Amino acid sequence: MKVTSFPKNDHSNGWYNGLGDQPPASVLHGDSTADWVVVGGGFSGLAAARRLGELRPDDRVVLLEAGRIGENASGRNSGFVIDLPHAISQEQPEHDHRQIRVNRMAIAWLAELIEQHQIRCQWSHRGKVHVAATNRGRRNLEVMASRLGGLGEVHELWDAARLKTYLGTDYFNFGLFTPGCILMQPAALVTGLARSMPENVEVYEDSAVVAFDDGPSKILTTAGGSVTTPQVVLSTNGWTPGFGFLKHQLLTMHTFASLTRPLTESEQVALGGEGDWGTIPSTLGATTMRYTQDKRLLIRRSLRHRPDFTIRPDDHDSIRREHEETLKKRFPMVPDVGFEDTWGGVLCMSRNHVPKCGALADGIWAAVCQNGVGAAKGTISGRAVAELAAGEDTDLVADMTAYEDLQRFPPSWITAPVFRAKIAYARLTAGAEA
Repeated sequence: MKVTSFPKNDHSNGWYNGLGDQPPASVLHGDSTADWVVVGGGFSGLAAARRLGELRPDDRVVLLEAGRIGENASGRNSGFVIDLPHAISQEQPEHDHRQIRVNRMAIAWLAELIEQHQIRCQWSHRGKVHVAATNRGRRNLEVMASRLGGLGEVHELWDAARLKTYLGTDYFNFGLFTPGCILMQPAALVTGLARSMPENVEVYEDSAVVAFDDGPSKILTTAGGSVTTPQVVLSTNGWTPGFGFLKHQLLTMHTFASLTRPLTESEQVALGGEGDWGTIPSTLGATTMRYTQDKRLLIRRSLRHRPDFTIRPDDHDSIRREHEETLKKRFPMVPDVGFEDTWGGVLCMSRNHVPKCGALADGIWAAVCQNGVGAAKGTISGRAVAELAAGEDTDLVADMTAYEDLQRFPPSWITAPVFRAKIAYARLTAGAEA
């Protein structure tokens, strides 16, 4: 079959642009064979390729990425490696414990790799703060705190004074701090992971799969060549239906972020605070923020549902204006700080908020759909699917295959307007949290 939808590189990703000049891409040329092919160079694809290389050191493992690693969705997120789920269920504590367990396994593995390979990605054990500026937001956080207590998880409730000391801004009046989250520079992390693979793993960028033969011998064709293999791992998230799988089971939306220039020394003093930090909003449709180790402010808000993955120039213009307004409201003490980059990234979700980690067909595996927790859950899904495909019987495989199957969405003519209405409603009701 022809594969006609690919990630589009608009060169707008501030995280990637901040890395400076990158080595030229190694592009697939010619026809060859491999024991394994992983499609997708995000967190799950990198983890799957690495783990296959470790488990099968005599096998040839090929990873194909449509663009540049670090420019893709995994390099475009807000830079949180999250241990605790945002949504905690009172009815299924074992489900929550499983999510926390595998997320923390991902954090531990990434930390080990960063230390081993000296990956410089602003890895920071700063935790995260859920923040509220309204009574509605405060009530949401009080419910979350109660549920975290029921799970035995460490957390702290912060008042307005503590938040101002920590963040520098007095915009918020209530917070919920959890210490286990990691902050990092996502493009630096994924590029570092790609360049530290086992020797038997070959990484090819700018090598989009344009045709896929899923017969007994799978053939993946790019513009420059092809690879024939008995085993394929798809780490392609919202693009997976283009390979013939999980149709009507995945929903994608674009989230947007803007990143400032580094603050000057006087601006850093005016801002105050206690170092780098990350905040998560208390309500859907509100603002995520970061203050990075290299003294930049990041604003992430605004959602768009674009099933064809098309982002127009006017999207970036209107969203940048939204972000500038948000920045001024929260940080009036640094009025002259401007954004260097504004970009969008694709978030992949399932109807029942579970990932797909397992077999799709004979010799075809998937590690997709991380529901907004891509750095941790993508990493651990990729590792788990590699262990499963390689025949390993591990506790991680048991955890990741215990999720229920993905539920189907209604037809797109129903889903699209309903989802857009939900986004609009969230915007309207966010109030001061926006």
